[in-house]
Amino acid sequence: MTDREGARRFSGRTALATFAAVTALAAGGVWFSQAADRASAVDAAPKTSAVQDVKSAGKATGGLPGVRDCGFGEPEIKPQVITLTCADAGMVATGITWHRYGTAEAEGKGVVQVEKAAAGVGTDAGFPATFRLYAAKTVDGARAFTGLEVTYEGSTPLGDSTEMYNLA
Repeated sequence: MTDREGARRFSGRTALATFAAVTALAAGGVWFSQAADRASAVDAAPKTSAVQDVKSAGKATGGLPGVRDCGFGEPEIKPQVITLTCADAGMVATGITWHRYGTAEAEGKGVVQVEKAAAGVGTDAGFPATFRLYAAKTVDGARAFTGLEVTYEGSTPLGDSTEMYNLA
């Protein structure tokens, strides 16, 4: 091998290494320059006060019983959503605001959302209702309401003005 060939190989390797290093630095620069954009995207995620209230409400406080979604997990205090039909989640109580929430009973208002397949109609539907939680018991070491009474204000999804659900 002559000195010229060695010099060409060396300069080719050097050029390739330099190109790789510059590309890596440029990519890293772009990555770090977009860190603020990524951080703002995370900050822009749904973190409204309502979502924060739902998260903080889920923590057991003051010995109040909570609600276990479909009988699983940690009881959530003052839930804003309760799944009524756990097999298909076709009926869900949503937007619940609690007017009274105690150790024996809780009462609130919201809407029962019914998917069109569950309702047997062509569109999804919402039915305003009053919710009463009752029968607080210790379940898996935590206090939880085990019964839910739903009283509809007007039309109803299943024809009954009042429906009872077992939450255990």
